[in-house]
Amino acid sequence: MGVPGPVPGSPGMPDAPVLDREEVDRALARLGAEYEAIETSLLALQDHAGRRLLEGADLSGTTKERWAATERSITVLWSLFDAYTATLEAAREVRARRRWPSPEDLAELTELLRDDGVTVPAAADGGTGGESGPAGRGERYSLEELVDRMNGLYARSLDVIVAADAVWSALPARIDLLSAELQRTRSLAHSVGVRPGEHPAGDDLERITDELVRLRAQVIADPLAFWVSSSTGSSAPGGGRPDTGRYDRAARALEDIRREVAAVLDVRQDAEHRLMQLRDVLSRADRTLTEARQARGEVLAKIAASEVPAVSGPPTALHEQLAAAAEYRRRSLWHRLSPLLDSLEERAEDELHRARESLTAVTAPLAVRAELRGRLDAYRAKLARHGLAADPLLVERYDIARRMLWSAPCDLRAAEHAVWRYQQAAAEALVPQQVEGKGES
Repeated sequence: MGVPGPVPGSPGMPDAPVLDREEVDRALARLGAEYEAIETSLLALQDHAGRRLLEGADLSGTTKERWAATERSITVLWSLFDAYTATLEAAREVRARRRWPSPEDLAELTELLRDDGVTVPAAADGGTGGESGPAGRGERYSLEELVDRMNGLYARSLDVIVAADAVWSALPARIDLLSAELQRTRSLAHSVGVRPGEHPAGDDLERITDELVRLRAQVIADPLAFWVSSSTGSSAPGGGRPDTGRYDRAARALEDIRREVAAVLDVRQDAEHRLMQLRDVLSRADRTLTEARQARGEVLAKIAASEVPAVSGPPTALHEQLAAAAEYRRRSLWHRLSPLLDSLEERAEDELHRARESLTAVTAPLAVRAELRGRLDAYRAKLARHGLAADPLLVERYDIARRMLWSAPCDLRAAEHAVWRYQQAAAEALVPQQVEGKGES
């Protein structure tokens, strides 16, 4: 920013030197180029997409206040440019009078180009100082002072426009894309039973939907409320970035819900298979318990003096919970179905194992009787191979043991003793033959 020289004729100050012809021509050339640059910048500001959006938007909050001040600044900016243009044109007219300007021409040109040659009308300052224009009414300024003033107004005005345009360019489109993704997720979630009031993720979807609607409306009405100025202290217009904090939180929350819905989809696809397996396991447990109860009746009728354990009834509680799981499946209450299936699968396997153990315990006496029968017949067959089956003692003991094992109810203790006696007699009968066989050998 240039420092203006003392005003010619001021009390106590000598007159500033008058510019010569070459200095005047150089100043006019420089100011002409500066004029072109200023005009181009002002026209670009006038046609800026962000400016047109701000003019047509229903603004609120910070943006409304700052845009109102910016509009006043732009009005002042054009007024100052008009004053700059008039002064430059006047200087060009004076220079065009003669090829070799007279001392009077040079003095006039010096006043226009270097001294306080620009008169700013009262309308240009809006009656206020600060950002609205130079202080005072009808003040006179040098062209350098005027350019500095226009640069300041231009930078502040462009900063507001660029910041608002950056927010509008970044956030609404991203919010719309996220809203479209949200609608797809809601449709999928609804199809698998993730609905508000029925599933926590359904409530979260409603909350995110409301948040995106509010966020978009606020971004459109007050974009500057979502602008974070650069922390580096840069003075460049638009130095900063859009504040995407609320959008990012909504996007992360939606991603969490998408994973939850994907998990629910997995549960739905797997639920029917798991339910069928549960029904099969419980059905096998029921059949096993039924078989155990039937076997217990048979044991009680056929085996005497034997303790037969009681058989429990069907797992009613598990069947009720299985029915509840099927109802959850029908109503798509996956968040309740999944933990219930986990519990049921473990308990159903335990129930099947318990039923099998009960059947084994109940049928143990029958297994003992079958083993005794097999042992008796095995010894008789062995004796028959050695030609001893007709031995009177062996026939007698065989008949005693057989009657006990094939009678009902069977006394297992007595039958076991009878089989043991038959074994002893068989062993004694086989010893001489074995000794004889060894002698012949």
